[in-house]
Formats: sequence, structure tokens, C-alpha cells
Amino acid sequence: MRGADVVVAGAGVLGRSVAFAVASAHPPVRVVLAGDPAGAGASQAAGAMLGVLGEVTDHGVRTRHGRLRIELAVMAGKLWPSWRERVRAVAGPASPAQDGFGSGTFVILNAVSSRLDEASFAAVADAAAAHGLGCEQTDPAEVPGFRPLDNDRALRAWYLPDERFLDGRAWLDTLDAALTALPNVIRTGPGALSALTDGGYLLATPEGSFRAPQAVVAAGAWAGRLIEALDPELPVLPVVSAAGTAVTVAAPQPMPAVVRTPNRAYACGLHTVPQQDGSWYVGATAQPALSPAPAPTAGALRFLLEAALGQLDHQLATASLLRTHHGNRPLSLDGHPLIGPTLRAGLWVVSGTHRDGLHASPLIATALAEALLAPTGAADQLPGPLAAFPPCREPITDLTANEAAAQAANHHAALAAEARMRPPLTGNWPSQLSESYSNLMDRAYAAMPDGYVPPPDLAPLAYEKTGPALAELAAAHLQRCRRAGHSGRPPA
Repeated sequence: MRGADVVVAGAGVLGRSVAFAVASAHPPVRVVLAGDPAGAGASQAAGAMLGVLGEVTDHGVRTRHGRLRIELAVMAGKLWPSWRERVRAVAGPASPAQDGFGSGTFVILNAVSSRLDEASFAAVADAAAAHGLGCEQTDPAEVPGFRPLDNDRALRAWYLPDERFLDGRAWLDTLDAALTALPNVIRTGPGALSALTDGGYLLATPEGSFRAPQAVVAAGAWAGRLIEALDPELPVLPVVSAAGTAVTVAAPQPMPAVVRTPNRAYACGLHTVPQQDGSWYVGATAQPALSPAPAPTAGALRFLLEAALGQLDHQLATASLLRTHHGNRPLSLDGHPLIGPTLRAGLWVVSGTHRDGLHASPLIATALAEALLAPTGAADQLPGPLAAFPPCREPITDLTANEAAAQAANHHAALAAEARMRPPLTGNWPSQLSESYSNLMDRAYAAMPDGYVPPPDLAPLAYEKTGPALAELAAAHLQRCRRAGHSGRPPA
């Protein structure tokens, strides 16, 4: 058994960023980073849109915690230039010469959409005005690299000059180079985390065991397994998976900016991101699941390619498919992140960030490093909007069950529209289909335990055959909170 000051379980972008922030801020501190850097986590498959406005939705701007998430994204966006330079400076010559870092995003509102897209498209402009960020109306015909089919053409477009992006794989290589350059960082394979009876934590890995007074669980969609094994009564909000599929293709032409739709149909928007070698990253699907999926499905890949060829660039039909990406985004039961200290002294959790982990990593890593290195070695909560998302909490409910069910029905209608479902034009089929979506969601939400309202992103888990298991998972967590006598709700 070797001694350490901080052990980090999870080697995705958040785990690597936290380890870097702690170790680079105070060289005497010994940091152990454990995890599989090439696993099926979200980081290896990330599109790395460093978007503040691109992820804004109508639902987000209308809820308290949605607005806090936008504030968090704004803060993280301001940190990226200096954070990138800091990491690259430590990495030195081993850092990739090019990491695809750039700025500019076009958000398109196209004909393959629903009213949900229109509301979120308008919300992007509202959020830009509220935070003093650029949002310019532009002619869709002027969007570079945008050649949709005529019946999928864009009706309107925003240009967001302040939105940044980079090559996610190149950024992970940069972080790895920086961590290798730090002599106070030890990297190991995945390990098991346990609490020691005399205080502190033991991380058992294939390379040896490490004891430390503080531990950070940053294991993404696998965080729940580590926490349950460590303390099954700890009321950390459960995290499930949102499996995603994306591809990298040879570019028909150079692309200077991101092109994307608003978030839609339970998922992120359809998008292309320029890569450091000139190729295009095209993503991404989303399929919630109670546990991580090991590989992409044929259906997800088909849906993505059909959408991209029709809505983004029909010339991709002849482009070489260079790589298929698959990852499992960590999605908490209430759809919001878990960031900060737990009820156990010295145990911290960073998970549930869903699509925001890479973008928010500079903010989360620096805030956590300051707390871990504070003289007391502990903190009641992290600063600013991070304080709104403690890991030990009851599910956040910004919407009533009826409101959430109606929102989920809108997502279902948007999914049908994007899949080109055309109802019979006899009788009252369109209205009957809308009513059936609403009835389906009402039944699914009514089956959930009191105190739990699934976010729209998790609605498929509620109305499909996984509904009873989701209800059981939520009920078990609420019971843990009651036994602990702790709601975990931050002050209003």
C-alpha cells in the first residue's frame, strides 16, 4: 500500500482535468488517477462543442436549474482560452501541434423539425441577449459546408461567433501529455474504491493499492457502481447512461465552424465539428439506458447517417467513413450534474454532466482543486452555480409531473417528425397521434414514485419496458435520503 493525497477514480476528461488541476497547482500533492482512458465513456466519443448557447433550450431558460446550467456554461466558456494554454504549457513539446481549437457556430432551424425546435431556436437568441453574447441572423445559404436536400433545407440560421470547439481526441492527448509531465501524478488502470475504518480511502488497482484522505469519483456512467460498492447507504443521486453514436468522415471540403440544429427529440442537436486533421465529426444519437452500452447499435448508426446526409450535406454519401465513435454519457435521475462533496468526509463526486462534461471541465476542475487543496481539506459546497448540484440530494423537480409529461410528449412528436413519420391524411389521425403521445407520457409519469419526476431526456426509460426498473431505482434513492435524514437540497 502506497500513500497519496488525492485519488481520482475515473479517467475521462473530468477525471484527467481534476487530476491535472490539483497536481499542477501544488507539486507536493501526490495524485493517483485510475481508470481506462480508452473505455466506452463519453470523453472518447465527444464532439467537443464548447457551446454556451448551442445547448440552450426553451425548457432550460424557463426553469431555475436550467438557467443555472446556462450560467455555469457561460462561466466555463470564459475559462477555456487560459485553461487550454495552461494545459498545453505543461504538456510542452509532447502536446499535439494542432488540437482543432476554433470559434464560430451556425445553428440552423430546418424543415425536418417541430415546434420544439422553433422554441429552442428562439431561446438561443434570448440567452445570448441575457448574457451579452453574440447571436447574428444569417442566410442559411451562406453557411459553409451546408448542403442539405431541398426538402430538409434550413429556414433560418443564427451565427454564434463566441462559441468555441476543438478536436476531442486531440484534447485528451494534450491532457495525457500534461499529466505525464507532472512527476506527482501516478496513473493506473481501473480500481475499486473503499472506505477505511480509521478514515480515508483505499483505491485498489492492478498496479497496487493507494491510501489517501480524499477521493474523487469521476467515473461517468459507472460512478454509481463505485459509490454503491463503497457505501450503499450514501444518498448520492443515481446516474444512468445516455449512449451516443457519432462518426468521423473525410471532409468534402474544409469547414471553418460548427453547424448544428437546436437540441431536439430527447437528444443533442445534429451537428458537424471540424477536426484538427480537416475531417468532420458528425454526431450524435442518444439512447438512455439503465446501464452503459458496450457498443453502438445498427439502428443508431442508420438514423445518424440518414439525418446527416439529408439535413447537413448530401455529399457525405460519397465520403469515406474514417471512424465510428461510441460513448456513454452520464445522466443523473433528474438530468442535472452531481458536483461537490458528499456526506462522507473527504469523498467527492463529479458525474451526471451528460453532454456538458468536456465544456464545463475547466470550471469544475479548478473549483474542485481549490476545495481539495484548502487548508481545511473540505467544503460544505462549491461556489456559484456549482453549489446548486450537490451529489447527495433528492431529485430536482423544476416541473410538475403533468408539465414534464407534456414536455416529453413534445420531444416524442419531434422524434416522429425527424424520422419522417407521416400519418394518414384521413379522419383525425394527426390529432389522435398527439393525444396518444400525451396519454403514453401521462401513464409513464403516473407510475413513478412520489417525489420523482423524470426529465424529458429520461422519458424513454419511463415509457418503455424499463419503466418499472426506473421507478424502483428512484424509490430506493428516495428511501436512502429519508434514512439519512437528508434532502440535499441547496438553499433557494
